[in-house]
Amino acid sequence: MLVIIEDVLTAQELATARGWLADSIWSSGQITAGPQAALSKNNQQLPEDAPHLPALRQMVLNALNRNALFFTAALPLKILPPFFNRYTGASNVYGFHTDNAMRRQSDGNGYVRADVSATLFLSEPEEYEGGILTIADTFGDHGIKLKAGRMVVYPSSSIHEVSAVTSGERLACFMFLQSMVRDPGQRRLLYDMDMALLQLRQTVGDNAAVVHLTGTYHNLLRRWAES
Repeated sequence: MLVIIEDVLTAQELATARGWLADSIWSSGQITAGPQAALSKNNQQLPEDAPHLPALRQMVLNALNRNALFFTAALPLKILPPFFNRYTGASNVYGFHTDNAMRRQSDGNGYVRADVSATLFLSEPEEYEGGILTIADTFGDHGIKLKAGRMVVYPSSSIHEVSAVTSGERLACFMFLQSMVRDPGQRRLLYDMDMALLQLRQTVGDNAAVVHLTGTYHNLLRRWAES
């Protein structure tokens, strides 16, 4: 399931994040690449000791906490601290790969299972050429290039790539999370039901049938969720 979420960051947050990133010193993106991904990863990433990294991470997490669509699409249980990357110049591409199933927590205390991945775009699409995020699933390949402040959420099991940035600079935030509902098919059913319930409430209100279906949604979540 691939979900686009608009306006994750406000205009002020976006301007602040871009200002901090403009003042940052970047390292090789290899610092978070697994053995397979390292063969195709050629970009830059904020290192863990970057001065603005804690504030950038908190800004993104605060934005996600207030976003209802993100919650219903991902059903997050654990979110790894977000990472920030840059594609420009000779460090400009990340070939087809799949994200590691288990990601070490930044404090070294255990792992988070990567069920869901997300990319938050921080550059406007007209600011760079190329840099398309292509996500492959059973329905084909989906090319994603969003306005700054928008996010795409997708299963971490998906094969995906970022095509070469041939001019300009592509800034983004990416993250991995463990969902309360491990199975992507079950997450999709819950998401579809929640979206349908939202439409029903807007058109017919909370009548008896809508209340009953809402109970069914939560009972399915109880059956499938881990906590």
